[in-house]
Amino acid sequence: MAGGRRGPGRQPANRPVPIASAQTARNSPQSATLRQRNGPNVVGNNPLMTTTLITITPIRHLDIPSLPADGNLFFESMMFFYLLMALFIQYINIYKTVWWLPVPPSNTALNFYLINPFLVIFITVVLSRRLIWSLVRDVSFQGNVMSVSVCLMQMVKFILVIGFIFLAGYSLWKLFCNNSPLNILFLAYPLVSYFLLYGLTFDTSTPIFQLQSTLKSMEDDYNKVGSHDLNRMIPMHKCTHSPSDTRREADLLKVDFNMRIKNVLFNSMVCAYYVGFVPICFLQSSIYLDLWWSCQHIAFVWINSFIMFSSHFLPHKYCDVLHRCALHLGCWQKIDHGYSNTPQHVWSDLTVWPQGVLVRYQKALYKAVGQQNVAQPSDSSYARFYFMFSQPLRVLNIMVTLQIFVVLYQLYLLARYSYWNYVISISLLLFSNYYVLFKLLRDRFVLGKAYAIDDPDK
Repeated sequence: MAGGRRGPGRQPANRPVPIASAQTARNSPQSATLRQRNGPNVVGNNPLMTTTLITITPIRHLDIPSLPADGNLFFESMMFFYLLMALFIQYINIYKTVWWLPVPPSNTALNFYLINPFLVIFITVVLSRRLIWSLVRDVSFQGNVMSVSVCLMQMVKFILVIGFIFLAGYSLWKLFCNNSPLNILFLAYPLVSYFLLYGLTFDTSTPIFQLQSTLKSMEDDYNKVGSHDLNRMIPMHKCTHSPSDTRREADLLKVDFNMRIKNVLFNSMVCAYYVGFVPICFLQSSIYLDLWWSCQHIAFVWINSFIMFSSHFLPHKYCDVLHRCALHLGCWQKIDHGYSNTPQHVWSDLTVWPQGVLVRYQKALYKAVGQQNVAQPSDSSYARFYFMFSQPLRVLNIMVTLQIFVVLYQLYLLARYSYWNYVISISLLLFSNYYVLFKLLRDRFVLGKAYAIDDPDK
């Protein structure tokens, strides 16, 4: 009847899908629910809303043990001595002699007179840049600014920096006077790459969280592993029921992780370039070069440097923060066919979606993969973030696998070849690789036991 009272069986007007809002989640910390009501919205013949109550299982994070980690100054010192050893090995591969013959052309194991001392000085100065910067930045005395110890320390730092600049400039000038401009351009290539990647910045170890942070709740929640150790600044994860805050945290962590990986790749490339490639560029044309072995040594230095920098820039506590954020972020899998009779929903950026739910987003069908899902279905960067860090040990497993492969291959080379320079180079590299492998396996076994505990109350 016109103007009469509507019957109770009449369908309401079109409404969007009700969501499990942040306020609902805060009122129920143990579990969040996604309520769905009947409505007329359909996609084709597929209903978009049904009368069900879906429970979202809360995410529980495990407390991982604190493992010993190298301080920044110790790591830089160890890295510097490793690179000096690798540089010494490369010069052995290039300037070796046949000193064991009855009438040898040289009485020494190396042709020292062919080695350019200014090139060695310049390479050593370049390799020590991170150590010098760590000494200047990290070493300090607690006390009055005008005290004798503080003034003496500042004077030592000033002399160290001036000596570093003087040695670099003097050796570079000598190289420029005695070599072709092409060789000088080889020395400047990493510097050009540096400015292309970082611009006019000098401290690339500062993480993105120190540069910018839009989450007010995370501004004061970063702890340092070592004193003034900006390389290992670790953000603290905040468990929130707000989907927008979770996505914002994931965006910041993605930028920070990409910055760290860029630092790892650039520093490992610089190490392999100056240790392995630059000595070959300045090689005299009359000297025979074992090209395969020298190039293999460059690959070893690059892989070992990559693993060492990765273990330093990506400690286990940092990977655990990424893992916790990935659990709250979730992931979506695009579905093509086979779900015509399954209830479907319209995706909303304010909803915490449970596992297994089907949603419609931009004319495509997606299925929730994670335990909780707040990621944007069409954003592939969120999918990569979830794939990389949904398993807490994935990054560590990659480093362990790569390091084991390198060690086994070097053992194979040591068993196959008997040339004296091969034996010395492989033995010295194995000496350093054993230490790195020990630390990685220790972290892997301890963290594997910790993450194997599904319920911390058991």
